[in-house]
Amino acid sequence: MRGIIGLILAGLGACLILVAVLLPTWIVGQVVKFPLHEYETATLDASNASYFSTTSLSEKTGVNLEATYTIKGDASAGNSSTAVWEEYSYVYDLTNHQPVQQMLRTFAFNRRTGQLVNCCGASLNGDTTVRQTGMVGYVFPFGTQKQTYQVFNTSLKKTVPFVYSGTTSVDGVQAYEFVENVPPTQIGSQTLPGSFVKSTAASVTLGEYDQEHVIYYVDPETGALIDVNEQQSTTLRASASAAPALVGFDADLIATPASVTQIVALDSSGRNELTLIETTLPIVLGIVGGVALLAGILLGRKRHEDMAELDDVSREVAPDSGQAAVSEQDGVSGEPAVSGSGHHAAERAGIVPGLGDETAELAADRRDGEGPDGHGSPSAG
Repeated sequence: MRGIIGLILAGLGACLILVAVLLPTWIVGQVVKFPLHEYETATLDASNASYFSTTSLSEKTGVNLEATYTIKGDASAGNSSTAVWEEYSYVYDLTNHQPVQQMLRTFAFNRRTGQLVNCCGASLNGDTTVRQTGMVGYVFPFGTQKQTYQVFNTSLKKTVPFVYSGTTSVDGVQAYEFVENVPPTQIGSQTLPGSFVKSTAASVTLGEYDQEHVIYYVDPETGALIDVNEQQSTTLRASASAAPALVGFDADLIATPASVTQIVALDSSGRNELTLIETTLPIVLGIVGGVALLAGILLGRKRHEDMAELDDVSREVAPDSGQAAVSEQDGVSGEPAVSGSGHHAAERAGIVPGLGDETAELAADRRDGEGPDGHGSPSAG
């Protein structure tokens, strides 16, 4: 039984050690992924912003804006390797109480790397011909590196570089800072009445230029975007170097403290799960597995030592027992001891105490004539 228990413990210990080794390597890669079910909102505020109101056909300046971003996962469209999320952004003028702009986007991406995948109904404002490539932007890879990442830009409809610029802290969480700088870049053109740009012409066509300075704060462990600052300016101008003729949108949007706190809390939950799988469980399983393996080896060795001792005892007892059996068989055979009878008597004397003395006395009596033939027999003569 001791040997069986030892084998079980040794096998269990080896298995636990193997799992402890695989957990932070292969298993984490298979299990830790961005979720299919996702629902998250974030709010950004801007003060002293400007935009062109399509409602009043006039430019609004010095206003307070609120931008709300909602991310919702479509689990039915995703699978084990690809997640499909929908993003809805809505910018509202808090000063004049009117909507400013909105965007609807569906995107698919690799659940481990955050790399966009052109599938699963991906679209931008209903346009499925827009090819979304590069990184999602809302999530970065698990184990984000201090390097430049190509992130898809919804205004330019192409990837732009986000350059690592340093490490900071967001609500106590270490974060990598990535910066995107987009110089005035033409993204289209607009034809509008000349009066809108103080022109005497009936209508003018101007280029639409986008300029951005965006800072992302990313948790390098989980790849989560935990804070953001977006400065964006969309203007109409004759060329990239010309002065803006009309401001379509100009705001410095900053995540609200409440949103940052909420996002960091969600990120901390993910960090705890990663720590459990990558660090805590491997250590615990490694220790328990090592103890079980050692105990199994010791129990197995003890069993072998006991068996060896038992074999030694058997070898010591077996020869005497065989000789006794042979002696007893000689004593009851009924055959006269013609030769070697003294040797057998000596062996029996060694086994049954006193038997040798009685045999000697009987022999002496016979020599003295005390036997049946000696008592009361007259001597001849």
